[in-house]
Formats: sequence, structure tokens, C-alpha cells
Amino acid sequence: MIEILTATVWTTFLVYAVWYFTMAKHYAPLTQEEAHVLWKIHKQNAKCPSTKWRKIKKGGKIVGFECECGYRHIQRRPIAKGTPSPTTQTSVTVIYKRLHKS
Repeated sequence: MIEILTATVWTTFLVYAVWYFTMAKHYAPLTQEEAHVLWKIHKQNAKCPSTKWRKIKKGGKIVGFECECGYRHIQRRPIAKGTPSPTTQTSVTVIYKRLHKS
């Protein structure tokens, strides 16, 4: 009996862990410009005749938009997703000068 209970608990834990790391998501904030661009993309792709949209806010931040045609877009990303690493840009002329020093 204890073996069945232990197996059930472990199976439940593993299923929850897989769900948490793959499906659980949180709201990702957007700027007003990003929301407006996404709305324009929706209008072009869906050939939407609407002229108005409204912001969807969660916690005081814009997380999506709703078109007057009824389409809703909410920006979400996985909880387990790490923050993006900053990209470093190096000037090509600096590298060229370093390689070709006389």
C-alpha cells in the first residue's frame, strides 16, 4: 500500500514540475508603442476594419490590447524563462584597426 502511495506522490510531483516549467506563464509588460504595432499587425493580417483598440492592464502595466472587433492579445511568457542576456556590440572598425596595427 505504501508503495502505491509513494509512486502516486512522485508521479504527481513530476507532472506538476513538467507543467510548471513548460506551461506556467506570467504577464509580460508591453510599451504603448509595442501594443499599437501589434494592433496594426492584427488589422493587416485579419483585414480588420476596426478603428479603435484599448489597452489591457495588469498591475498598472500594459500587457495586451483588445480590438473593437473582439480580438484580444495578451503578452505572456513562461515563468521559467530567464532574462535575456545583454548583447554587446563591437564596432567593426575597432576590430579592424586592432588586427591591422603596424
